[in-house]
Order: sequence, then structure tokens, then C-alpha cells
Amino acid sequence: MSLTDSVDIDSKSEKPVSLIWGCELSSERDSYTFQVPEEWQCEQQLALRTICLGEAAQDEFHVVEIVAAEEGDARAPVPLATLKPSVLPMATLVGVELTPPVTFHLRAGSGPVYISGQHVSMMPNLSWDEEEEEEEEDAEEEEPAEELSEKPPKGQAAKKGSAAKRRLEKEDELRNNVSPEDPLPSKGRGAGRGKKAAAKK
Repeated sequence: MSLTDSVDIDSKSEKPVSLIWGCELSSERDSYTFQVPEEWQCEQQLALRTICLGEAAQDEFHVVEIVAAEEGDARAPVPLATLKPSVLPMATLVGVELTPPVTFHLRAGSGPVYISGQHVSMMPNLSWDEEEEEEEEDAEEEEPAEELSEKPPKGQAAKKGSAAKRRLEKEDELRNNVSPEDPLPSKGRGAGRGKKAAAKK
């Protein structure tokens, strides 16, 4: 069962916090228990990602299993992975999400075997109300600004219209003043730039 199954994704009171987690199993330490302090009241989960052999691992089978966390539990251990350096030195674990406490045990082999994953906690989101209030204030400030930008002030509209009329009048006047007797400027240097042609001697 994953956190998204048991907790509403749109929940405003909690947010997921993820930390990288890892452990090493070897002949010196053949078991490791992942547990969280009892005072942590939020939901916890361990999502496994990879299990791999270290560079010093011997060419033998290494079997890692998950053991029932509580003593006296009659459930049999569940094999998680069987690795061998020459055949399968690493395995990717997809969809293995466990609720603590979880105990990993190196059943066979001398290791080292590295297990890695993510420790996900659903932490209370105490600042949600403050963020929501700020978003509402920002939205209220943006609405009046949009209304003002849609309608220009009356004075500006009149200035824009009169400037356009003057420009059109000047263009018409220039077109009317050009007589067919005036030669068109030739192509090349200075053409169309408003410079007068040099007088020929």
C-alpha cells in the first residue's frame, strides 16, 4: 500500500517529505531494522529503489530477505533479491513500498550488499492557511490592474487618434507634391535616405 492510496492527494493538512535512505548488510552485520521514533505521529513509508553488491563481494550467491519485525510473528521471511557478481550484481526494485518497522537480513553470502530507497513521511503542513491567504490577496490585486490596462484614459485615446490623423495628412501631402517631372532617386548609395544629389559640374 502506498501513501497515495491511504492519504488524499489534495489533502491540505499534510505534505510528503522524502529523504534518501540506505543500509549495508555484510558478514559482520547481517541484519538491519528500519524503524522510526514512536513520537513521530505522521505516516511513514520506505520505498525501496535498488539493491546491489559492493566491489568486495565474493562470487557467490547473496540472498537478502525481509523478516517480520516483531519477534513471535509466525510469518516466514520473504526473499527480496538473490544477487551474484558474475550474473546479477544489481537489481532495481519497483513498487516495493514498506511500512516501518522493517528488518532486512542477509540470509546467504558474505556481502557487502547495499540497499537504497526513499524514506517518505507525511508531515503536517502548518503554513497552508498562510499561503492560501497570500494567493487570495495577490489575485485581488491583479484584477483591478487588469481592468485599468484594458481601457486607456480618454486623454490618451484622443492623443493617439489625433497623432494618427496628422501622420496620414502628411503622407497624403507628400504624395500630392511629387510631380512626374521629378526624377526618382536612383539605386545605390544614398538612395531613399532624403539626401540631395550632388550638383554635377
